[in-house]
Amino acid sequence: MGLDIEIKAALENAFATNTLSVINESSLHSGHAGDDGSGESHWRIVMSAPEFASMSRIARHRAIHTALGPAIIGRIHALALDVS
Repeated sequence: MGLDIEIKAALENAFATNTLSVINESSLHSGHAGDDGSGESHWRIVMSAPEFASMSRIARHRAIHTALGPAIIGRIHALALDVS
């Protein structure tokens, strides 16, 4: 199973997502110090969920990191979040 599928499943399990896109941006960072050669090091999540309505931006980011958990977060070098 690819990391994109794991990320999507974890977020769909934790939130009632209205929209969710998991975008692999690793190819944009080829040769960068954080590029581990896996092709799965840099990610962007574009997501909206009703749970975020009352949360600050930092609370939203923390909630996503919690939902992904250490097993997934530990495999990501960079994670961009566009959440509402």
